[in-house]
Amino acid sequence: MDPIESWLAAGNSIVVVPGWRDSGPTHWQSRWCARFPGFARVVQHDWHVPSARDWVAGLERTVAQAPGQVIIVAHSLGCVTLGHWAVLSQHASRVVSAMLVAPADVAREDAPASFATFLPLPATRLPFASAVIASDNDPVCSSGRSMTLARDWGSRCVVLSGLGHINADSDLDDWPLGLKLLSQLVPPAVPQRLAA
Repeated sequence: MDPIESWLAAGNSIVVVPGWRDSGPTHWQSRWCARFPGFARVVQHDWHVPSARDWVAGLERTVAQAPGQVIIVAHSLGCVTLGHWAVLSQHASRVVSAMLVAPADVAREDAPASFATFLPLPATRLPFASAVIASDNDPVCSSGRSMTLARDWGSRCVVLSGLGHINADSDLDDWPLGLKLLSQLVPPAVPQRLAA
């Protein structure tokens, strides 16, 4: 069985954390949620004017409700949200790994004003295995900045070529490479759900 399907079948969770303005229907995050109905998706109160406090609380609610152990798949501002959440959460110990795709550089000069609520950027090592997946031509975060974030978070860093912000505009469809990278973050020994 596929590692992702095995993880879910064992009673565990994969939590999807979209970025600014949410992930639309053609975004790979949305396509993954359609393909794997067992994925949980963070729903924020305000996708357009984000507040770090509110977004961290939204992630906390979703993880608290997720069954079993948790893998997190974050994109863009969702990655920064995860960085803040990991420091504050009461549930971080349930997370076994995280995939942080195209993290947003909230400190860049042309960042939306509301992104300032996410400053300073979290620079604390994440308490679980993680990988930052970046692109060498991301308009909202340079590959060098992504590598710095990966170093600060203690994450493996993978820099892909020519994928922009790794979003719907990147024409990735189901993004098979992303699913392969996610599968690598699934623990090799999946704990089995106990029968009732």
